[in-house]
Amino acid sequence: MNITILGTGFAALTAIKQTRKQSPNAKITVIAPSKEMIYLPSLIWIPANLRRSDDLRVDLTNFFNRQTVEYIEATVSDVSNQGRTVHTDQGDFENDGLIIASGGRFIKKLPGIEHAITPCEGIPAAEKIKERLDKMTGGTIAIGFGGNPKEPSAMRGGPMFEFLFGIDTLLRKQKRRDKFNIVFFNPAPKPGKRLGDKVPDAVMKMMRKKDIKMELGHKMLGFEANKVMTEGSEFEADLILFMPGMTGPAWSQNSDIAKSEGGLIKANEFCQVEGMEKTYVAGDSGSYPGPDWQAKQAHMADLQAIAASHNLIKELQGQTDFETFKHELVCIIDTLSHGVLIKRTEKGTLMLPPCRLMHLAKRFFEGWYLRQYR
Repeated sequence: MNITILGTGFAALTAIKQTRKQSPNAKITVIAPSKEMIYLPSLIWIPANLRRSDDLRVDLTNFFNRQTVEYIEATVSDVSNQGRTVHTDQGDFENDGLIIASGGRFIKKLPGIEHAITPCEGIPAAEKIKERLDKMTGGTIAIGFGGNPKEPSAMRGGPMFEFLFGIDTLLRKQKRRDKFNIVFFNPAPKPGKRLGDKVPDAVMKMMRKKDIKMELGHKMLGFEANKVMTEGSEFEADLILFMPGMTGPAWSQNSDIAKSEGGLIKANEFCQVEGMEKTYVAGDSGSYPGPDWQAKQAHMADLQAIAASHNLIKELQGQTDFETFKHELVCIIDTLSHGVLIKRTEKGTLMLPPCRLMHLAKRFFEGWYLRQYR
């Protein structure tokens, strides 16, 4: 049987491993624009020179060879025929089973958003932040994030807290923090609430302690070259970092594939794509039933990919005892020197105070995680 997997991110690579484990003799075809994985969680360390771009790029040639994967360099344009046909700029490819893990897309609709850097877009964005910071001798740095109002889970707030506290730490280490104002902005009056009810107050306490100003609770209106504008206020900024909300992959926008109100590929609790057979979705591409605090993060992408792989193989074998995935939010908010561990499950939230050990743990995890793909 021929199983096709779209993407080379966290969900896609986990899906490859799990599919090969479940079906040693299956033909696995991977379709993606690049045979490369970017370790996005460590982008936060590029501005401080703790990581360089090549540290975060993983050539997947060796991994694909070990997993006996056929790689096709192509950009997906649609999926049709109940999921059996993948259309690309390099032609059409048929499959017996499909896992969509091609990632999400940032919503770039705010007027003037081109004046803001979106850090999680990749290495060039993180390098641009470093370049801008290195050239600045003072001024105001504005850092914030938004969401998708029709898809509450489709946001990336954690990395923006990390850039916020990381830049503060970096400037202090460089002994020039006193020459900068740092402003955090967010449309929510208590940002970070999806991490746990007590998290916003704890995070805002950290901001006040570090003399980070806050502009909260007002809908975003847009940006100018040196200005952030909300319904409640506008303020000057010499450097703007902003993470907008997310929606589904670009190819799905005009596709007939089922989508949620927020534009993500609609799945059930087993990661099956609604209305398609032997077709699953994992990671940022999908919209899944679950608690309102579920998040878009690598950990959840891995859990969804495991469920999608297991269930696809079961469906191909005629079985119906499908598995769901655990809803679990786990992150370390890193400050360059310390880390705050946050873990949220159905039972509640665990939050540990900042400590040096968590920063070291995050760095150790990066190396451990990437070893399997190098």
